[in-house]
Amino acid sequence: MIGNLNHVGVATPSIAESIKLYRDVLGATKIGEPFDLPAQGVKVCFIDTPTAQIELIEPFDETSPITGFLAKNPKGGQHHVCFEVADIHAAIAEMRAKGVTILGTGEPRIGAHGTPVVFLHPKEMGGVLIELMETPKGDH
Repeated sequence: MIGNLNHVGVATPSIAESIKLYRDVLGATKIGEPFDLPAQGVKVCFIDTPTAQIELIEPFDETSPITGFLAKNPKGGQHHVCFEVADIHAAIAEMRAKGVTILGTGEPRIGAHGTPVVFLHPKEMGGVLIELMETPKGDH
């Protein structure tokens, strides 16, 4: 079921400051324009690497799900890991059959790449928040 590593989500109090780190210190050259995802309560910016992306996520407002993470980790940090799956509904069924909790409503929502996503509860995933994302069609 598990497919390619699509991205690593990094929570940050400031996308602008994080871009400087990835560009000036690590040498990233393919940095997307930040954009808002108010339905998910975040601002997002993707940084391309040769084999995956870094997803910088900043709270959109005080109700953002990232706010609690940043309260515990004021400088930010690794938030989640995202793997692609061919069929999100088949992946959800497989995870439920294995006793894994799907966060939120338990149904997929549209993620930052414009494809359906779900998050798996860290308590059943070795302490790691896992995002499953239906593989995008075309460039991503």
